Amino acid sequence: MAVSSRKVQNKRDSNGVLTGKAGTVYDVNIKYTGQDGKKKSYAKKGFATKKEATQHEAEMKAKLANPVYSPVVASQGKQTVKEYLEEWVENHGKANLRPSTFAGYKSHIRNHIVPYIGHVQLNQLTPAMLDNMFQQLFEKGLSNSTVRYAQRILSVSMEHARKYRYIEHNPARDIITKFGKQAKTPDPYTIEQMQTFMSNVIGTEWEMPVVLAGMYGLRMSEIIGLRTKNIDLEKMQFGVVEQMPFKVPPGTKTITEMAPTKSNDRILPITEEALPYFLRQFDLIARQKALTEAGGGVYYDNKLFIAKPDGSPQRRDRMSANFGQLIRHLEMPHIRFHDLRHTAATNMHQLTGDFYTVGEILGHTLKGIGISLGISTNLEAVTAQYVDVRLERKQSVLQTYHKALQPKTTVTGKEAGQETSKKAKKKSNEMEL
Repeated sequence: MAVSSRKVQNKRDSNGVLTGKAGTVYDVNIKYTGQDGKKKSYAKKGFATKKEATQHEAEMKAKLANPVYSPVVASQGKQTVKEYLEEWVENHGKANLRPSTFAGYKSHIRNHIVPYIGHVQLNQLTPAMLDNMFQQLFEKGLSNSTVRYAQRILSVSMEHARKYRYIEHNPARDIITKFGKQAKTPDPYTIEQMQTFMSNVIGTEWEMPVVLAGMYGLRMSEIIGLRTKNIDLEKMQFGVVEQMPFKVPPGTKTITEMAPTKSNDRILPITEEALPYFLRQFDLIARQKALTEAGGGVYYDNKLFIAKPDGSPQRRDRMSANFGQLIRHLEMPHIRFHDLRHTAATNMHQLTGDFYTVGEILGHTLKGIGISLGISTNLEAVTAQYVDVRLERKQSVLQTYHKALQPKTTVTGKEAGQETSKKAKKKSNEMEL
């Protein structure tokens, strides 16, 4: 008989939750002939009612009669959720996730998933168990976004387990937990707010990071990974060709290897409006080096454009936390450091309407821009002439935005441009000596 009953000391209810009471459960055992002509068997045990077991028996007989159907791999389904997730995140994460996302997945699995359902056998995981876990996370005081992130990880990982035939159904699809609305992303700063913000950070350690993030849209890792060798004052441009590795251990003084960026051919013009900031930063680096060495200290010459006073690399987490304190101290509308990138993108697009060039400035992939615009994604085969035109267009878009940020002065743009160009050439010559 395909459905059989047996007595257990601790019966699960229909949702898979242990009741603590003895009772009867029902098992399904089906004999069938595989695609190779060999006799095989399928089994699933522990149904709370005979009706559920009978329904599952009928479903499986219909599926097994289909020659293209592959039954669940029983041995893989018997591993625990902890064992499966740890192997899955290593195999899937390293190949498909960015370093920061990969680290986030591992942290959530370790801290918010495994302590609650890690011991459960993979093929015994039910929607009710997941709902119970989410409720415990909420009761623990975790935010809606944190619990939702755990749900997202489970949804993706369990769907992969279903496709691998480790489990029959994805339990994360049938949860009843209702997640509230995501916290609203802070609005990007307007031109006027950026003018106010920049007036408060000029002459401070935040001046150049804010310029690169809020005027050019660089990511934080690109900013703290920008090297002086990639800044060409003679040509009035700089290259975003590498970024700081995701995790820099505390106390690191020397960086031997950088991480690649998404688009390592990203060249950005230095506008006449931005040039004074670049010149001041080079002067600051020279003064910091001279003062450190004069005081008998060690200067770690990593050739970083944005670094600590002793030349050692900045850390993303510390910069992010300190930026939050800066915003509160200045009593500016709340934003995260990354929102300066959104600010640059929004203002450039509103001023010029040039979505494609804004995407190029931000370092979006050509394929992604093509998909967004609904045009051909075969954009890698561009000519050198087109690249030159694109660089000129970047100059135009950036200059439009940067000019909008400038306060009204009595000095003409032509006079200011002539003066800053002279300083740039002088600085470039000094760097070559």
